[in-house]
Amino acid sequence: MASHDEDRFRPRPGPPKKDAGGRSQRFVSQVLKASSKTGGKPSARASGPVRGRPASTFGRGRVAAGMAGRGLRGNARRVVVKSRFVVLKRAGTQAIATHLRYIEREGVTRDGHKGQAYGADTDMADLKDFEARGRSDRHQFRFIVSPEDAAELEDLCGFTRELMRRVEVDLETRLDWIAVDHWDTDNPHTHIVLRGWVGSDRRGQDLVIAPDYMAHGMRQRAAEIATAWLGLRTEAEIRQSLQREIDQQRLTSLDRALLGQASINVVDLTSSPDDRQRQTLLRARLQRLEAMALAQRLDAHRWQLAPETAQTLTALGERGDILRTMHRALKGEQREYVLEANAAVTVIGRIAAKGMADELHDRGYLVVDGIDGRAHYMKLSAGADLSELPVGGIVEIKPAGQGRSVDRNVSAVARDGLYRTADHLTALQQVRDRDPQSTVDVHVRRLEALRRAGLVERIGEGIWQVPPDLVQRAQQLDATTASGPAPELRSHLPIERQVRTLGATWLDRQLVGDGKGLAAQGFGGETRDAMQRRAGFLGEQGLAERRGQRVVLARNLLATLRDRELSAVGQSLQQETGRAYRALRGDGRVGGIYQRSVQLASGRFAMLDDGLGFSLVPWRPVVEQRLGQHVSAIVRGSSVTWELGRQRGVGR
Repeated sequence: MASHDEDRFRPRPGPPKKDAGGRSQRFVSQVLKASSKTGGKPSARASGPVRGRPASTFGRGRVAAGMAGRGLRGNARRVVVKSRFVVLKRAGTQAIATHLRYIEREGVTRDGHKGQAYGADTDMADLKDFEARGRSDRHQFRFIVSPEDAAELEDLCGFTRELMRRVEVDLETRLDWIAVDHWDTDNPHTHIVLRGWVGSDRRGQDLVIAPDYMAHGMRQRAAEIATAWLGLRTEAEIRQSLQREIDQQRLTSLDRALLGQASINVVDLTSSPDDRQRQTLLRARLQRLEAMALAQRLDAHRWQLAPETAQTLTALGERGDILRTMHRALKGEQREYVLEANAAVTVIGRIAAKGMADELHDRGYLVVDGIDGRAHYMKLSAGADLSELPVGGIVEIKPAGQGRSVDRNVSAVARDGLYRTADHLTALQQVRDRDPQSTVDVHVRRLEALRRAGLVERIGEGIWQVPPDLVQRAQQLDATTASGPAPELRSHLPIERQVRTLGATWLDRQLVGDGKGLAAQGFGGETRDAMQRRAGFLGEQGLAERRGQRVVLARNLLATLRDRELSAVGQSLQQETGRAYRALRGDGRVGGIYQRSVQLASGRFAMLDDGLGFSLVPWRPVVEQRLGQHVSAIVRGSSVTWELGRQRGVGR
């Protein structure tokens, strides 16, 4: 029986509708945004008849992105270009200055000296001047350009200038940029910082670069220059490069080829029968992956890849890099290596090495030789200033969002919702704490920080009102404000220099605490030996006495050492500046112009000049932004509450 047209079912899907809750993105825009997160893919215009996302329709360099690299063949020189778009208002001026200092840091040249920034027309660019020119810019571009054969190029500076000249032609505008070459890694590379503004300050405009050009066009231009300078890669070079990849425990170009060729994680080596040499290399790599439990042979020509092959190989590569870094840092000393990405315990120890785990996003790392006898690799939060963490110094790294013992102590001492320093001091004296005043000062500093966050309230001198769930609320606050492990410098002096130095050192705090947490081996053992030598030095100063195997320390040892060092340094600064040094007598208020900070064995101190003389006050990071301005502070022992301008109690 013949069917009628009106009986046929013909689905006609309509366009996606937006939600009632608000305006939604176009469906195509959502797809493009989601696909871009998986990695840049060449546009359809740039890649010819292959499938890809549509070419970008905004920004400079749209046309050049499709033209760049068209003449390159498979044996062209390869260049890696990593790019980042930075919104300056969101990043903050301090983060920008930190990045510029980092790329020009010590030890990045071939001779291990400090790097030198250069530009299009100068070999000695001024980073401060560059930062000042771009202070009002909306955004900034950062690039890392790493030619595969950078060591053969020799002149990375000339290569970078030629690349930026071609970028200027592609973007049809003059560019304001600086660059620094780094030779301190296995792959020499160049950091380029590009202003996000073109034209004059008054008649200029934001520099908007097409996504295609950022992802591919610039890399293709760099590959064109490297190929023109060094010539095409020979078949022997390509073969040797691929053969080295066969046994590597990291994600290689052979792995990417296998993943791209796989259909539902199955690789069929009969799909390209003409390229026998490449098949041999892929087969050898698959055999290696099989030994790593990342591939399984189905038959003579087909292999099943593990679902997480790419992620596993990437992680293995990172782990291998970390282990080599730690081995170099410890110079062959035997240690147990700890590589946890997010440590759950506090790590204290000596900084054995530091560097950048992610150069593009300014995320650093520390190799810490811990007092627990183990070596720790610690990734820091983005923007952490490594210049404030000297190699050889003592650091304490606390996990983000973990409950603090000081919060638990405050809750335990509080009565009827009130914490009193007098009650805490009495309780510490009853249990014979070595330095009760210093212990109370630590808790006061924490309470000041919690007060600024609105969790506690200061009722009067030495009295705070605290909620019954203080520990839980403080832990939630730390978890929301921390973006990674927080390093705190406990001493800028190496442990050997602390043995006979004047001042309240980290070693003295270990003596006061009876060396709790110190292992018998590794850096913990070294610390124990140094503590014995420090006790001998304190005996010479009349601040310690040996009674058999026991060392008896003087009362208020830390305060006494701190006062002695401040007195000596104050007299020295008095001769240097011609201003009278005024030692702080007990608790009270002090004010003056913040002139500079002084790093001592007892910590860092701010120099406040009131016009008649100066005082040395415990420094806190918040006061640094008021350099040259009048500030005041309330001092209680070793703790301080800074009052800056109209904001009271901003510091601690």
